[in-house]
Amino acid sequence: MPKEDIGHADIPQMEGLPLMTRSFSLKRFLAVLTILMGSTMTVMAGATISPALPEMSAHFQDAPDSEFLVKLILTIPSLAVALTAPFMGVLLDKWGRKPVLVLALLLYGTAGSAGFVLDSIYAILVSRALLGLSVAGIMSGFTTLIADNYEGPMLSRVMGAQGAFTGFGGVVFLIAGGLLADVGWQYPFLVYLTAFAVLPGLLFFIREPRLERQRDEKASPETRRALRKWLILAYGTAFFVMVIFYMVPVQIPFYLQAIADVSNAQVGVAIAVMTLFSAITATQYSRLKGDRGFRRIFTIIFMIMAMGYAVIAFADGYYSVMAGLAVFGLGMGFLVPNMNVWLTSFVPANVRGRAFGLLATAFFLGQFFSPIFSQPLVGEVGISRSFLVAAAILFLAAFLFGSMRYVGKNRDSR
Repeated sequence: MPKEDIGHADIPQMEGLPLMTRSFSLKRFLAVLTILMGSTMTVMAGATISPALPEMSAHFQDAPDSEFLVKLILTIPSLAVALTAPFMGVLLDKWGRKPVLVLALLLYGTAGSAGFVLDSIYAILVSRALLGLSVAGIMSGFTTLIADNYEGPMLSRVMGAQGAFTGFGGVVFLIAGGLLADVGWQYPFLVYLTAFAVLPGLLFFIREPRLERQRDEKASPETRRALRKWLILAYGTAFFVMVIFYMVPVQIPFYLQAIADVSNAQVGVAIAVMTLFSAITATQYSRLKGDRGFRRIFTIIFMIMAMGYAVIAFADGYYSVMAGLAVFGLGMGFLVPNMNVWLTSFVPANVRGRAFGLLATAFFLGQFFSPIFSQPLVGEVGISRSFLVAAAILFLAAFLFGSMRYVGKNRDSR
């Protein structure tokens, strides 16, 4: 089967997750459902508590630099993921996918929900760092399981389904976080207990993939250079997108309170609209992909995201901000599946754990640095104009990808 790749090694035969392309059985269905449900706990792991930020800031107002520390509570899991994901990727390749995922789910449920009982901002920061460690294993592990078991059009469909579940899960988590934040700022932390509902499926329905040993062949210098080139581009793109994307959970709660009298639940609904539209478009990723090159898809993605941020920049009320978030979500829904399929297309199977671990590092470094980059800009030009600057940067990214001759082994100049 032709692939749009660089340095792709022959994919070895394996046994593990029962493929959906085989005859249907309940166990196979539950195995796939477990992976998709587990994937809901990754990208939006930090943003779940976003609606509670204003009340949390008021609760800890006596702590030195409380406003900064509260925003750090939102983003410190991203730093922890960035620092530990490469290590978790190595463990995925050495220990296997399932043992790492079991430990990660246990830690996710325990550390994530700890904020409900902790009343020290510093203790919460520690628990959030441990949450990030668990997300590193979950994000890399479930995506690697999908890459282990699918290729070609089926890979695009399942990666799109993963993106859809992540989006729909984000809708549920954000709305639940907003409703719980109206009860008290501690209550959104209870959402992380959902990890314990996924754990039985992982234990009973998923088998560890057994990869056959690949032929001991050294790649040519040209292949290694090409692989490094596309990895740098992939990881750089992931970092850039998350710096831009995470302006939503970090800045939107304060933006909405500045231009409209809204509740925490309304903030959660507004951000959930973005994730809902993201989920809807993710279900259509395989149709968008077709025979299109990754370059063309990235160009489309950045154009749509730029238009969404432009609408937010000129918004004059709650519903116009929500409309901009919906447009932005349309582009974001294609982004993660496209990134995952692209990476799968040129990374050898025996190092996929490490490759997806480094991708998680790039994603979450972008999330962590987002407020560090955006806050000075907000202080200089205000929140609305900050979104306008971000829109201009996204338009520039679309132009740059559109100007590339190709992205991948098949030189796509379409």
